[in-house]
Amino acid sequence: MNKKSIGEKILHFPLTKIVIGFIVCGIVIGLGKNLLQKALELTSLDIDLRNLIVGIFTAVFAVISYKYLFQFYEKRKITELSTNRIIKNLALGILLGAVLQSLTILVIYLKGGYSVISFNPILYIIPPLTMGITSAIIEEILFRGILFRIPEEKLGSYISLIISALVFGALHMSNPNSSLSAGIGLAIQAGLLLGAAYIYSRNLWFPIAIHFAWNFMQSAIFGANVSGNAISKTLIVSNIEGENWFTGGQFGPEGSVQATVFCLIATIILLTLSHKKGNIIKPYWKK
Repeated sequence: MNKKSIGEKILHFPLTKIVIGFIVCGIVIGLGKNLLQKALELTSLDIDLRNLIVGIFTAVFAVISYKYLFQFYEKRKITELSTNRIIKNLALGILLGAVLQSLTILVIYLKGGYSVISFNPILYIIPPLTMGITSAIIEEILFRGILFRIPEEKLGSYISLIISALVFGALHMSNPNSSLSAGIGLAIQAGLLLGAAYIYSRNLWFPIAIHFAWNFMQSAIFGANVSGNAISKTLIVSNIEGENWFTGGQFGPEGSVQATVFCLIATIILLTLSHKKGNIIKPYWKK
């Protein structure tokens, strides 16, 4: 059997693959987005519609760059973006994300901290729809497709899950109105939950759908901040008040304790089901 050269070992070292993946996908996403924005600025389209078009195509750039890069790099079929059972994965993901976010808001409502002020025209869902699509697809491609999947091959599911979750939470600490508790919350809510969703389905469309539904429901439907960012237009204008531990404060409901608890429960269930399916990968030293 031929031994790999030092160059090949370096090229296929997990950290190298992660860096190359982030650089290539980042360049394609950024360049494609900027070029499309410049082109659409020459049109008379409404700015919200322009942003939606840019958002959708930016997400497409992310999928294409990931698929073709790793198809060439790893010389394999990209099964994690397979359209087989995509409707089921998207439907279940959207349902789970919507339920988790609704339960989070329900706790705030039951404690008298949530009220609806007014309803906006249906077209006001376009900005949060744009945000939901782009953030869900791009972040899942980068964090679950690259940052979680590649180390998992060597370190196993659990170690890789913890590493990717900590990185995800730490990066969101730079968001407006963030804090250490918000970062820890997001590490659990998104980092662990979405990683567990990938392990369970072995398909990126499932965590993408959860991520999208969580953000879209939080912003468009419930009118709350998302990860510290306020959305310019939402379907419902709401008022959220109360102690930060159950409202999340200015960071949004993601900063609440119940969001973390509900998502942790969902994570445990998905990991338990993954064990039964035999989807947990052991670290290389235990194989």
